[in-house]
Amino acid sequence: MELLPSPRATALAGNAALRGWNRARGLRSGAGFRLGAGLGGPQGRRRSPGTGGPVRCSSEAETRPRLAAARVVYGVAPAMGHNQESHPESHFRVPAIVTALQKMELTPKVRGDQIVELPTVKPASVDDLVHVHTRAYVLGLEKAMDKASEKGIIYIEGSGPTYATATTFQESLVAAGVGMALVDSVVDASRITQNPPTAFALIRPPGHHAIPKGPMGFCVFGNIAIAARYAQRVHGLKRVFIIDFDVHHGNGTNDAFYDDPDIFFLSTHQDGSYPGTGKIDEIGVADGEGTTLNLPLPGGSGDIAMRTVFDEIIAPCAQRFKPDIILVSAGYDAHVLDPLASLQFTTGTYYALASNIKQLAEELCGGRCIFFLEGGYNLQSLSYSVADSFRAFLGEPSLASKFDDPAILYEEPLAKVKQAIQRAKHLHSL
Repeated sequence: MELLPSPRATALAGNAALRGWNRARGLRSGAGFRLGAGLGGPQGRRRSPGTGGPVRCSSEAETRPRLAAARVVYGVAPAMGHNQESHPESHFRVPAIVTALQKMELTPKVRGDQIVELPTVKPASVDDLVHVHTRAYVLGLEKAMDKASEKGIIYIEGSGPTYATATTFQESLVAAGVGMALVDSVVDASRITQNPPTAFALIRPPGHHAIPKGPMGFCVFGNIAIAARYAQRVHGLKRVFIIDFDVHHGNGTNDAFYDDPDIFFLSTHQDGSYPGTGKIDEIGVADGEGTTLNLPLPGGSGDIAMRTVFDEIIAPCAQRFKPDIILVSAGYDAHVLDPLASLQFTTGTYYALASNIKQLAEELCGGRCIFFLEGGYNLQSLSYSVADSFRAFLGEPSLASKFDDPAILYEEPLAKVKQAIQRAKHLHSL
């Protein structure tokens, strides 16, 4: 992993944005690094030296009853200091979502106990990360923070357009920690109620491209992969089903579990898009053969295609696998308005996915289900689609008709979609 200095130093701009975010949330910014989010952490989890303390504090006795009654629980880690000017993976992404949730009255302030924002978080430790990533990579990135502080921003050679600022390591630990905290919250709630809340990790940097040996494609640590291993080793949830509907193939998650029979990884993505992996015949190896399913969809695939994929591929795979928990790499960059690809999902597509996956979790694994934010680079379509996903979790009607414009959609390549589905069904004996 070689780090290259950027000609433009933007750490100061990132810190200014961080202070603005904290002011908007009514929190102090501290000495240039303090995440102003209501986040949750697991009971008694230790952290490695130097990873920082909790973001905010609240008693666990106060939180548990609220979680049992909640329909949605979420954590926020905006990584405001991890920022490169004009980069598509913008530090405005999570604040845009939070603003949309406030505007649409999908917050604890309005909904009371229906929606809970976790109040504290402990960052992931190095030991948490090395269940997915090599220790050499994790410690190498931590060491590189000195260089990032000096240069303002550095690029990580061989990782695509992935960069680091002085706060990237710390903020990435917090993002991973939020995912682990939500696992704790959902599992704890499932022990005291048959209807635990569905969870959403509103976090960045995203994670599904990060490979075991390094970062890639805007992603630093594999947030969902770290959470999957955490669910297994801490909570004894042996069988983990991961659904990835980002427009790009989640190659990092794919690689982490390619030979693991206890983690089923299912990715739908645009055929031929970045990073060029995720071919339909990549199905796992050794003991893990058959527990990876990649379904590349032709450009132009949209709502009809994805609803068919859910009915004919996702649901049957999950039903056969019989998971203990479902984790979702929720990328919103397949939206027709997103600038980085050419699928044509709509807000309504994401509502349907959220609703159907929630129902699947209720049927198969006691409702244990956690969404992790991945891509999505048009702030309006991203924030509205996440907000409509929250409405799906609550069992409330979609507002997609207020946001979607059918006039911009074009005919889907359904013959090619059907071919891809039939090929996947044949390979996996569905």
